[in-house]
Amino acid sequence: MFLPFKTALISNLRLIICIFSFVLPNFENSLLAADWPQYLGPNRDAVYPGKALTQAWTDDGPKVIWQKKDIGQALCGLVVAGGKAILFHEVAGQDVIECLNANTGETVWSNRYPTSYVDSFGSGGGPRSTPAIVDGNVYTMSAQGIVVCTNLANGKTVWKVDTQKTFRTPDGFFGMACSPLVEGKAVLLNIGGKSGAGIVALDKSTGKLIWKTLDDEASYSSPVMASLQGKRRAVFFTRSGLAVVNPANGEVDHQHQWRAQIHASVNAAAPLVVGDQIFLTSSYNTGALVLKATPSSYEKVWSSDTSLSSQYASVMHRNGFLYGTHGRADIPPEPALRCVELATGKVRWSENRFGDCQMILCGDRLVALMESGELVLGQVSPDGWIEISRAQVVGSEARRQPALANGLLYVRSKNQLVCLEVP
Repeated sequence: MFLPFKTALISNLRLIICIFSFVLPNFENSLLAADWPQYLGPNRDAVYPGKALTQAWTDDGPKVIWQKKDIGQALCGLVVAGGKAILFHEVAGQDVIECLNANTGETVWSNRYPTSYVDSFGSGGGPRSTPAIVDGNVYTMSAQGIVVCTNLANGKTVWKVDTQKTFRTPDGFFGMACSPLVEGKAVLLNIGGKSGAGIVALDKSTGKLIWKTLDDEASYSSPVMASLQGKRRAVFFTRSGLAVVNPANGEVDHQHQWRAQIHASVNAAAPLVVGDQIFLTSSYNTGALVLKATPSSYEKVWSSDTSLSSQYASVMHRNGFLYGTHGRADIPPEPALRCVELATGKVRWSENRFGDCQMILCGDRLVALMESGELVLGQVSPDGWIEISRAQVVGSEARRQPALANGLLYVRSKNQLVCLEVP
């Protein structure tokens, strides 16, 4: 009488084993892979959460999967999600939002509109702001402040807002550069508009203004989201300094002035939030600052102009230590690569004259794209820096943030885009 029950039990066990044999490898693969859908990656901290990079390269460098030559002008990086990569560049007087097959480089669609932006300081044309892919849409902002929402599936414009006309925003030194931060129903941007529109929130579905706040001029830094004392907050590093803002209504929790005394200066590195601590870094005799959010205020932990003063590149965190470049790219000596204690600002080590670069941290591996177009792979720890591999992968003027998604590294220089396999 128990035979049918036993047979059914065995059958069910076989089915369960079969399901687990399918699910577990795919679950493992999901842990090993990750998209790069926005500026500085999934968490906007330049840290890749997928499988750590463990293999050294040959003398020829990482394997080239595909490449594009003679791409348009831009100073922004790529973003990757759902097997699609977004290349934002200027081609023949038009800003082009181009969707590529992330694995082959083939164009899927393009969305374009006219641009008349000219950089008066010789930094090149094209957009400076890295796109964001959220909920099936692509959000971009041009050097002239034109914000566009594009449907990721078909490349059609959902909405477009000219922030320079709407909020009377200036170009600044090098054009508008804030990479869109999408939080809830809002697209958050530091645009430096007039009449209290230093920071704005646009409805991500319609482009209509939700709120505006502050009179801060725009910087070249992009905001990040964080939980501070249990509250979801947007953290901006404007031209004036720190601004901690409630993304739901634009209320400002805290401001802290942190900028150079000279006019010819920029705040460019993204703020970094670790727990309740906020790290800012600038150059031009300004330096680094750490503030800690408390239940009632924001308290300074330390500040220094001799620890980690980065002119452009954002700083990464791992296990209580900061990794980034110290020094200016436009005057000698070349920037140093450094490890600094987050708690104290103490410099643990410094690789002097390392060079100007944009970086990604993956486990204890650091990938640095040098301005020269060299790609450097090394191991970092509080004990020091160990270089593993180095190779020339693109041409010069490669000051664009690389993207690492699902084991593929996307690197662009002035006019070249390369997809590399980095196992």
